[in-house]
Amino acid sequence: MKHLRTYILPIAIILGFIFHNLCDILKVFLPYLIFLILFLNFVAVDIRKMRFRTIYLWLLFFQVGVSVTAYCFCSWLHLSEIISHGVLMGVICPVAASVVVVACLLGANRETVTSYTIIDNMVLSLLIPLIFSFVGHNNSIPFSQSFVVIISRVGTVIGLPFILALLLHFLMPKLKQQLAKFSSCTFYIWAVAFFITIGQTIGYLFAHGKGNEWNVFALAILSLFFCVVQFYLGKKLGRRYGDVVAGAQLMGQKNTAMGIWIANTFLNPLASLFLAFYSIWQNLFNSSVLKFNKISNIDRLFLFF
Repeated sequence: MKHLRTYILPIAIILGFIFHNLCDILKVFLPYLIFLILFLNFVAVDIRKMRFRTIYLWLLFFQVGVSVTAYCFCSWLHLSEIISHGVLMGVICPVAASVVVVACLLGANRETVTSYTIIDNMVLSLLIPLIFSFVGHNNSIPFSQSFVVIISRVGTVIGLPFILALLLHFLMPKLKQQLAKFSSCTFYIWAVAFFITIGQTIGYLFAHGKGNEWNVFALAILSLFFCVVQFYLGKKLGRRYGDVVAGAQLMGQKNTAMGIWIANTFLNPLASLFLAFYSIWQNLFNSSVLKFNKISNIDRLFLFF
């Protein structure tokens, strides 16, 4: 099974390319898959060990500060709205739900990763509507309305599984322990979710990429650049706080499915291609790391710096 993990992500990419029309139908199952991934990981967490850590402040500061700065810089250069919106969403996008799966497989502290997954998604669900009220493609949407839409989406998928895990922890601890045994299955559930997301992305590119070839190319290059930068800086930050894997994954891994939905709703829809390409880069990176399955090999992937 461990050997199979090496090939799951490339297989998901290939199948997503072939069956992208089917993925557009299957996308309705994505929230449920993410919910299940989070729930099975949350029940495996020791609630008593969950703490707020200083590294969380730096991660949030980077997401918000760099995303707004990069958007302003792109606007100052008079780049297209598609590129400006893509960079903004690509950096501020919340950490991926699947980060718990990959980071823990690589040896990160489960409580550290889980705590930040919850905090990051909740904090950004408050900040994103505020930021988008100034820069959004549909900035005529009232703040209260955009806030309710995003917080309801994030709260259901991210908050509810954590609340259920808490209830099991206090009311049914034995059941919680039994369910925790299935936490290793979340990797394969994540692979299915990734297959659907990649298929959606490829289908969207076929449908809307014609006539915007330059913007699509720019988004592909910029997404690769920011993917490398975020994993690299996250690794450096994680080393400072004693968890290289957690730092790299928490800064580098993005909830691309959520980000694509938010971009399509509040920004120029083509900007979502930044997240589409980013999902490929981050999963190719993680697939390479998982092939080695050793923390020390993360450093080997950054020898060119």
